Amino acid sequence: MKAKEELPECPVATAVALIGGKWKLLIIRNLRIRPWRFNELRRDLEGISQKVLTDSLRQMEDDGLVFRHDYGENPPRVEYGLTELGRQMIPVMDSLADFGAYYKTIAS
Repeated sequence: MKAKEELPECPVATAVALIGGKWKLLIIRNLRIRPWRFNELRRDLEGISQKVLTDSLRQMEDDGLVFRHDYGENPPRVEYGLTELGRQMIPVMDSLADFGAYYKTIAS
C-alpha cells in the first residue's frame, strides 16, 4: 500500500491512480464475482497481454485492492480476488455501469 505522502492531494486523483488505465477496472469487474485464476482472466479480457495483466495484478496487490492466493500445488494453482478494500470499489463500478448504460440510451 502506498504511503500518504506518495498519494495525490485530490481524492479523485488518488482513486484514478489506483484504478486508472484501460485494464484495472475490467479486472476488478471480473474479480467482483469470484476469485479468478490468471489464465481465466487473460482469456476473458480479450486483448490484454500477459505482461500487462501481471503488472496490473501486482500493482493492485501492492495497493491492497487484490489478494493473491497460491495453493502451493504442482502444477501451480494461483487465484486472485478482491480484498475488503477492493470490495469498496463495487459501488463505484455499479455507478460507472449505470452511467455507461444511460449514455448508450442517449448516444446518437
